[in-house]
Order: sequence, then C-alpha cells, then structure tokens
Amino acid sequence: MAGKVALRRTKIIATLGPATDDDAVLRRMIENGLDVARLNFSHGSGEILEQRSQQVARLAAEVGRTVAILGDLQGPKIRIGSFVDGKIMLAEGAPFLLDPDMDEEAGTAEGVSIAYKTLADDVEPGDTLLLDDGQIALTVASIDGNRVSTTVLTGGALSNKKGINLQGGGLSAPALTRKDEADIQTAADLNFDYLAVSFVRSATDIRQARALFESAGGHGRIVAKIERTEAVDNIESIIEASDAIMVARGDLGVEMGYAGLTGLQKRIIRSTRYGNKIAITATQMMESMIASPLPTRAEVSDVANAVMDGTDAVMLSAETAVGKHPATVIEAMAEVCLGAEKYQTHRYRASHRMDDTFQHVDEAIAMATMYTANHLNVRAIIALTESGTTTQWMSRIRSDIPIFAFTRNERTSRRVTLYRGVYPVAFDITQTNSVRVYNDVCALLFELGLVDPGDRVIFTKGDLSGVAGGTNAMKIISVPDAEIMQAARAAD
Repeated sequence: MAGKVALRRTKIIATLGPATDDDAVLRRMIENGLDVARLNFSHGSGEILEQRSQQVARLAAEVGRTVAILGDLQGPKIRIGSFVDGKIMLAEGAPFLLDPDMDEEAGTAEGVSIAYKTLADDVEPGDTLLLDDGQIALTVASIDGNRVSTTVLTGGALSNKKGINLQGGGLSAPALTRKDEADIQTAADLNFDYLAVSFVRSATDIRQARALFESAGGHGRIVAKIERTEAVDNIESIIEASDAIMVARGDLGVEMGYAGLTGLQKRIIRSTRYGNKIAITATQMMESMIASPLPTRAEVSDVANAVMDGTDAVMLSAETAVGKHPATVIEAMAEVCLGAEKYQTHRYRASHRMDDTFQHVDEAIAMATMYTANHLNVRAIIALTESGTTTQWMSRIRSDIPIFAFTRNERTSRRVTLYRGVYPVAFDITQTNSVRVYNDVCALLFELGLVDPGDRVIFTKGDLSGVAGGTNAMKIISVPDAEIMQAARAAD
C-alpha cells in the first residue's frame, strides 16, 4: 500500500487482455493504482483467465499492493453472426433480414444470422432494433417463423458479431446461460473476489447466480450489471439482492436512450449507496485512450462526474484490454479521480440514513464512527475487522477521512479494495493486549507517513477479536509520541 495511491478514495477497475499480458505492463498498471482486475469470460478460455489471475496475484505481491479479481460473465449472446466479407454497408430504407437459421458466416447486405434464436418471439412489427451500440437502427417490418424482416432506419457500416438491443427493452433472454454456469464453476475454482452477472432482469437472476456460485465453492460477492430496461424497472429489489451494482452504460444507453442516461446513472448510484451496496460506473470512460495517450476533456468530465456522484469505482474496458497505453490510462484515471475528490471534503455533512433504525450492532458502530469523524478533527479511521463489513457501512458516508481495514484475512483485504475510501492493511487482529494493538497500528501508519504523533484517530473493534460481525466498540485516541511507538515496535 503506497501512501500516494491510498489517498485516492475512488477505486479503479481495469479489464485485462492481450495488451496487459506482458509482466512489465501489468506491473506498471498496479504501481499506477489498479485496484481490481476484471477478467471477461466473453474473451479468453478458462486457462487464459487462470493465467491472468495468477499473474495479478504474483505481480501485486511483488509491488506490495492488494488487487482483487472481478470475473464478468458473458450472459446471453444477443448478437448477429458474421459477414462473408467481414463488413457491409447498409443504406437507409433498404430491407435487411435477421435469420437464426442462416449460416453463421454467410451474412451479406441482404441479411445475417443471429445467435439469439427466439428474437422473433420478442418483437413485433414497428419495433426498433439497435445494432452496434445504436450506430445502426432497424425497424421490424414483418415476422415469418424465426425470421425477422426489417427496414434500415439508420444505415452505415456493420461488421461481424455486433450486439442487438430492442429499443425500450423486452428481450426475454435469461441472464444465465449454460456457458455462464460452467464459468461460475471456474470463478469459484480460481477464488475470484467478485462475480458480475450480465443482462440482469430481476433479483431472481442474482439469487440464482449466488446459489450457483456458493454451491460451486465460491466465496466472492455478486455484482449486478444494469444494462437492461427491465433491470431499471426492478432496481430496488436488484440492489437488495446484490452486493454491488454496475451501471453498464453501453447497452443501457442503447435500450433507454442516451438523453436520460446521466440522470439515470446518478439515481442508480444514489440508490445503491443508500442500500449500503457498492456502486461501479462503467463503459467508455476513457475510450479515446485506446489509441491516444491523453483523454479528451469530455472523458475527464465524465469520470469526474461519476466520482462526484459518489461511485465507489470507475471501470476501464477496451482502454486497457486492447489499448496502446494500458498503464498510462490507469495513471490518467487516477489523476482525474484525485482532482474530482478535492471538491468533496469532510465539510459536507451527509444525512445518510439519519432517520433509519439499524439492525446490527456493528452497523450502528460504523454509523456512529462516521458521524463522529465528520464532526471532529480526526486524521484516520482504523477498523480491526475480520469480514470487512464494518468498513463497507462506513464507506457509504461521504468523507475525506481514510478508513484503514486492518485484517488478517487475505480474502477480506482483496474485497475491501473496491470500497470507496477503504484501504486494506495486513494485520493480526487476534492480539489481546489492546494498548499493544493501538501502539502497533499507529506505529505502522506513522511509518507509512499516514499519521503523525498527536493526531486523533478512531478505532473500531470487537470484544472477541477474529469473529466476523463482532464489532461492538469505538475508541478515540491520540497517536502516541514517536518514541513510544518505536519502543512498542522494538518490544515486538
């Protein structure tokens, strides 16, 4: 944990791919602030994903940082097939056929195959289909069995394997496929920290994914990707069933329209944080940096806007997976996050859940800690934690005060890397001498340059150290003099 990186509260997720397979590149990404590595099951075999997850663990250990792994399920393949020449041009007003029974490689300007076999059951004449993130628009003219005849509304170049969306939503494809079920087993075997479910429609999809993951031996948390109209309609129950919510703005923007996307993003982030869950903002955040070494001003504003909305993490996709400057993108993203965070300080008094009744003792301690910290001159919050749950509740409150999760549990250390403003520190929390614990913790933070003698800090802990969910105490102390901390460290 480097001091410079730890002061950035918003976390960075980056997708790994061919551009990051070189050790030197990935090491620089980790050094520049990578918090969570995303492994996309849509690209790469289980063997490749295993190699990449092992590479992350090895290089993170060498650099001295904690990096979590997020596995992203492919979901239903709502895509067209391929064209004989790789690409076609569609003219406005031209007829175009979508046929699931056509040869997958035989597409022409007259028609193409579709992987989604039941499209004809989900559409009717007059519906609008959007391809390639909305670049191509088709209106449904007629339906003949499984064949969907359309007329081109908005033409242009169309290449292989592009996605299909129904404007306004309504495609009935289940969120989990047989491939996803096999990939869930792989995610469990590889001990992934987070598992993202694509094209979620309802809380039932999340509960099904969780059950499959746990029965496969997985211990990670479940992320719901919000990219369907149906998911927005069911957002409150999905938040309740999930551990984290990803605003996947690509497909979501296509289905619901781009005009309202920014407001929708803000609403989802706000609802997610209020529900004590983790919020992730994704898709095209620094898209120009696939080729360029610098982001556009619009991209800078986009990332900063998400940070100021309170998102826990911002995510990079093709920018790092196949881009020319993976490590530079991480550096640029970190700088933008830090810049945006300067406009959110402890002077902002959050009213988060002030009228709620808390259900758990550790939840009440977390809320009391943040209220105290935001109204008292406190330099740091130190949570002696087994599961990390206390720090998750703390991180829902807007604050510029760092929260350090001191834990002996490696899985917890990786998990909290996604929580806004929370930083893991490896520490044996089973020690019984409280004074020794306080001195050791303060000495370690002092050595890292994160506190100074005389600073006021808040500790949270449980009477029974090492027991998950046992946090029941908050203690405010002043960091001891350097001589006292050095003596305590020497006594160890």
